[in-house]
Amino acid sequence: MQFAKRLEKIPPYLFAEIDRKRDEMVSKGVDIINMGVGDPDKPTPQPIVQAMHEAIDDSSTHNYPPYQGTKEFREAVVKWMERRFKVTGLDPNTEVVSSIGSKEAIHNTFLAFVEPGDYTLIPDPGYPVYRTSTIFAGGDFYRMPLLPSAKFLPDLAAIPEEIARKAKLLWINYPNNPTGGLATLEFFEQLVAYCKKYDILLCHDHAYSEMAYDGYKPPSVLQVPGAKDIAIEFHSLSKSYNMTGWRVGFVVGSSHGIKGLGQVKTNVDSGVFKAVQKAAIAAYSTTEAELQAVMSVYQKRRDIIVQGLQSLGWDIEAPKATLYVWAKVPQGYTSTDFVTLLLDKCGIIVPPGNGYGESGEGFFRIALTVPDERMHEAIKRMKDAGIRYSEEVV
Repeated sequence: MQFAKRLEKIPPYLFAEIDRKRDEMVSKGVDIINMGVGDPDKPTPQPIVQAMHEAIDDSSTHNYPPYQGTKEFREAVVKWMERRFKVTGLDPNTEVVSSIGSKEAIHNTFLAFVEPGDYTLIPDPGYPVYRTSTIFAGGDFYRMPLLPSAKFLPDLAAIPEEIARKAKLLWINYPNNPTGGLATLEFFEQLVAYCKKYDILLCHDHAYSEMAYDGYKPPSVLQVPGAKDIAIEFHSLSKSYNMTGWRVGFVVGSSHGIKGLGQVKTNVDSGVFKAVQKAAIAAYSTTEAELQAVMSVYQKRRDIIVQGLQSLGWDIEAPKATLYVWAKVPQGYTSTDFVTLLLDKCGIIVPPGNGYGESGEGFFRIALTVPDERMHEAIKRMKDAGIRYSEEVV
């Protein structure tokens, strides 16, 4: 039996390939330091776990959940958006929908709005799902390069007019994975104006909204006046609350965008388990002090990696947000060559920058998701192997 033709256009998922390489090396007895996937290694905070225990014991959570999320969950989202971003006036009935993490909601948004002949405007480098979901929906994607010289912001003026007029979705993700780039409210205002001009749904993947350091607080695109007319924002509890396996999040914003996404969801899933939604509500009650205690773990790890790379010759600044450090490969290496070198010589797994798109070539990404001592060990292995950053071809 043959696979559908569309699968021929889809490369192996980057992180599935990383897992395959890890398993292969482990089977050979190699002590692997896996800094490839942004999967927090710390446990979910105890109050959230306790809320889940209590919810499971409540038999009213055992039946089918509402597709759009329980009323209690959606109202908690509205309150959280107001408290966190000062975004007011959201309608929990038409402008909020629960999601099984962010990945399924992102994919379903493409199915709701993209047809053959349509374009999507996607960041490059960027989350691979933006590209593959465009293909699944039968559309074409236009890569918006995110370059260091532009502080990893897309150049809207560089998008051809004929592409903009055919575009249905424009995707952004700030704080940005994988680059760590940040966006200001002023830039969000430009995006909102651009999408209104061309009647494009602006989609902000805000998975790292709480993963920030040094006092930085990432803004929401919905803080821009009028953004709700044209924008939806995707939030996930996965990273901020160490809940990657719980698969819960929400999408908020334009009622038109939420309606389209909701129509797909009602036909392909049955919503988030009610007990998980109750646990998520408990997460929304996390105090700023409790959240910063979680963030301090990753900030310390960021500093270990950045200072370690600096000691090996890298000219690199500490990112103010996300779970990642985005770094250049030494001259003379491609992204793939260098991460292969790290695996073969050091037993270190990191993804190559080109796995996130053409503009990621020349970079690699480090996830801050292993204990401090393993990060120190990774830097030591690189030093012992004679790996240093150089602008000269080696």
